[in-house]
Amino acid sequence: MKHTISVLVENKPGVLARIAGLFSGRGYNIDSLSVGATQDAAVSRMTIVAQGDDAVLEQITKQLNKLIDVIKVQDFSGKDFVERELFLIKVSCTGQNRSEVMQVADIFRAKIVGVSRNTIIIEITGAAKKTAAFIELLRPFGIKELVRTGKVAVAR
Repeated sequence: MKHTISVLVENKPGVLARIAGLFSGRGYNIDSLSVGATQDAAVSRMTIVAQGDDAVLEQITKQLNKLIDVIKVQDFSGKDFVERELFLIKVSCTGQNRSEVMQVADIFRAKIVGVSRNTIIIEITGAAKKTAAFIELLRPFGIKELVRTGKVAVAR
């Protein structure tokens, strides 16, 4: 089961390394990690997506809470929250299918952020189901490159 965990930490050098080390030292994989400053410049929010059962999640939470630089740990599993992720997708296109690629982007409210003779770069932001459906529709055109941020989430 995937768990989305929000961790408020002091914005200091080395905090990210200590938290990543905590996961790797115990053999837990991080599926997604996003870090950024909050409204308070002294505090950063880490959004971590990891897999495991409830026992693994409990162990992760306990270990995170033991770290000095950790202010608050919140698991969003089973809670009402908003999540988003940003993708940049470079898609092959020709003169014949360029308008079709642009129509697909328009339907999903994605933005065309770059155009060249043989490719279009599209930006899309959204929840996991929306972005996955969009990517599947683009696959037949030929995805040249795909980059994504980590998931960010906030409780309602």
